[in-house]
Amino acid sequence: MTRRPSANGTTRKRVGWIGTGRMGAPMAERLARAGVDLAVWNRTRAKAEPLRSCGAAIVDTVADLRDRDVVFTMVGTAADLDQVLGELLGDGGLTASRPGVVVDCSTISIEQSAAARQACAEHEVAFLAAPVSGNGKVVRAGKLSLVVSGPRDVYDDVAGLLGQLGRSVTYAGEDETARLVKIAHNLLLGVVTQTLAEITVLTEKGGVPRHAFLEFLNDSVMGSAFTRYKSPAFVHLDYTPTFTPVLLRKDFDLGLATARALNVPMPVTALTAQLVQAAVASGRVGEDFAILLDLQAAASGLELKPEDVAVDDGLGS
Repeated sequence: MTRRPSANGTTRKRVGWIGTGRMGAPMAERLARAGVDLAVWNRTRAKAEPLRSCGAAIVDTVADLRDRDVVFTMVGTAADLDQVLGELLGDGGLTASRPGVVVDCSTISIEQSAAARQACAEHEVAFLAAPVSGNGKVVRAGKLSLVVSGPRDVYDDVAGLLGQLGRSVTYAGEDETARLVKIAHNLLLGVVTQTLAEITVLTEKGGVPRHAFLEFLNDSVMGSAFTRYKSPAFVHLDYTPTFTPVLLRKDFDLGLATARALNVPMPVTALTAQLVQAAVASGRVGEDFAILLDLQAAASGLELKPEDVAVDDGLGS
C-alpha cells in the first residue's frame, strides 16, 4: 500500500540522524527544513556541519542521540550499522535512555536487517526497515521513494516523518519485506541500465545520435522516470557518481543469494551481474555505474564522444 502520510506530529518528535553521506545529508536536510527537531551525528563531523544552517544540531557522539524519540540511520554497510547501533543502544541498565524507534534506510541484506531488528528488540527499541529509491539529486528534488517494513503501529506513528523525506512511502508488511523489495528494485536498476546501454549503442552504431534516440525513447510508452534521469549521463558521458559499480555489485550479490534461497531462477539477472563485475574489474570504481554504456560501446567497436546537447533529466534542473 502506497500513501503520502500527513505531516501531523512530525515537528513534535525529537529526531536523531546518523550518517550524512551522499544520501544521508540531503535526507536529513529535508527533515530539518521541515521544522523537525533534529540532532545529527556523522563519523566525519565536518560532513554534518552544513546542516547547522538548516536548523539541525550536531552532536559529538552516537550516544548523544539516545534521548531522541526516533533515530534514523543511513550508513554504508551492515558493519557500520552494527557499530552505530551498539553505541546507540548501549549496555546500561534498565534505566538507560534509549530511543523509542530506529528507522534504518541503509541497503543491507535480509539477514543483516533481521539481526539489527533483534538487537533493537533486546533493548525494547522498535525497528523499521526503510530503504529508499533514488540518489542525492532525487532527494533534493523531493522525488525520493521509500519502502518500509516492521510493526504497523510503529510505522503509523512515524509515517509523518517518513513522508517528509520524499514523494511516496510504501508499507510492505512485517519483518524484513522492505529489504526484499529494495534488493529486487536494484536488480531491475542494473538490468535496465545494461539493456539501455545495449540499445543505445546499437542505434548509435547505426547512425542515430544518442540524444535523438533517448529523446524518442523517453517520450514513448517505454520511457520512464529512470531512463529520462539517466539520459544526461549517457548523452554527455558524465559519470559523476550517484551509485557506483561496487555498490551495484553488492546488491546483485544480495539478490542472487536471495534467489537461490527461494529457488527462483534469474538468468537475465545473473548475466547482468557478470557485466557489472566487468565494470568493477575495469578499475573505474569511483565513477557512476552508467559506465556500463562505455563497456558496451568498447565491446561493440564503437568510440563514444560527448554530445553537446541540452537534455532534460526530469527533475526540474
